Amino acid sequence: MFAGTSFAAFLLAAVILAVTPGPGIAYVVARTVAGGRAEGLASCLGTAFGGMLHVAAAALGLSLLVAQSAVAFTFVKYLGAIYLIYLGVRLLLARGGDLAVVAGSARGLRRALLDGLVVEALNVKTALFFLAFLPQFVNAAEPVAMQLVVLGTTCVVLNTAVDVVAVLGSSRLLASHIGREARARLLRRLSGTTMVALGAWLALSGREP
Repeated sequence: MFAGTSFAAFLLAAVILAVTPGPGIAYVVARTVAGGRAEGLASCLGTAFGGMLHVAAAALGLSLLVAQSAVAFTFVKYLGAIYLIYLGVRLLLARGGDLAVVAGSARGLRRALLDGLVVEALNVKTALFFLAFLPQFVNAAEPVAMQLVVLGTTCVVLNTAVDVVAVLGSSRLLASHIGREARARLLRRLSGTTMVALGAWLALSGREP
């Protein structure tokens, strides 16, 4: 389906993009700080599901409709930006130094997964990125939709793997009881501020991917 050189170039570009800090990494780290490793990993699963929605949309041509419609783009962009800002503000206003919750809390895990799905599903930049990036590696002589699914899924898997590493790293920073509360407060503030800034940037950014 893909030429060897073309797919190798795609993988290299996709890995570089995956390890570049962005809204996904900031979000899963914030969830880890707020709810512990289990919620962080659940949020990774949620963002992966949200990413796959964009893959499906790209394959079906729905993302193109959003990108070409000023009204649809503006609505979804601001909706996603407001949601990110809301999550960031909620972190900044949270009280207590030790933010860990019971890891087995079913409600917490479900909420983390759902929030992750919503954050990624409302990320218009992801939709536009797929439209701008994936077609460069598509072979026009083969079924385009299937190629987009394969390429998009590969991006989602790489991004999720990096998110999981970020969650595990954040969890380890909070594992030690010595200075744990101070680190939790610092990470919470950094994560909350980052999410608010990302939401504001998304709201103020232009139509370019």
